Amino acid sequence: MIEEVKLQLKKNANTIRMDIVEQVHSAKSGHPGGSLSIADIVAYLYFVELNVDPKNPDWADRDRFVLSKGHTCPAVYSALARRGFFDPEILPTFRHIGSILQGHPDMKNIPGIDMSSGSLGQGISAACGMALAAKKSGASYRVYTILGDGEIEEGQVWEALMFAAHYKLDNLCIIVDNNGLQIDGPTAEVMSSAPIGDKAAAFGLASFEMDGHDFDSIEKAFNEAKKVVGKPSLIVANTVKGKGVSYMENQVGWHGTAPGDDDYNTAMNELKEVAKCL
Repeated sequence: MIEEVKLQLKKNANTIRMDIVEQVHSAKSGHPGGSLSIADIVAYLYFVELNVDPKNPDWADRDRFVLSKGHTCPAVYSALARRGFFDPEILPTFRHIGSILQGHPDMKNIPGIDMSSGSLGQGISAACGMALAAKKSGASYRVYTILGDGEIEEGQVWEALMFAAHYKLDNLCIIVDNNGLQIDGPTAEVMSSAPIGDKAAAFGLASFEMDGHDFDSIEKAFNEAKKVVGKPSLIVANTVKGKGVSYMENQVGWHGTAPGDDDYNTAMNELKEVAKCL
């Protein structure tokens, strides 16, 4: 990857992390841990990968994105705002009464949201439907979806993988945020899904792996996925829950806890220091 592009992506991802902390602190509720773990991936999607037009959010030929783990929407809200879909000044209204930015994505009210999501396991099924619709209509758009590693304990996810393989949805790219933690603890202890890539391959998908915080690795995985013909792709993104905020990293307690004022100040100061170095 060109160094200038990589540097800008790092800046974008750090801004997304600052926006995540701002949103959940303002709301006094939300899910910072898993939002922070996907910040780099979301930055790459919205600033490199996705063929979208902020001035025309309903453009028929746009790529589609479904956040299957909808509770981590602060990351996507930030990316949409910074990409120009709506004014970033409304980000602090997250989860407030009357705000369009509710605790899960709402396709009816938020520009750039392609599917309302939040009931875990269901988003990927919607993404499969979008990909099949593109195949049936001869459209060229691609469909992307992000799931959590805890989310893939849902049986509906594996039904969707069978569906995607059966219909040869090579326009579908599935990303699993493999941060190792879910609300009840380590995924390896709650209900291990390992080895995720091998299982996806056994279901008939092309399987890839990436470091979800390294833009060279992210770029390589997405480029490889686009080369696949005749089957959907699944990328296992190895990430750190709470990435970018030292006291949140790998701490399950920050799955669904908003920072208080002192924690907020600590997090923002850390992220501002990162911004100065970029």
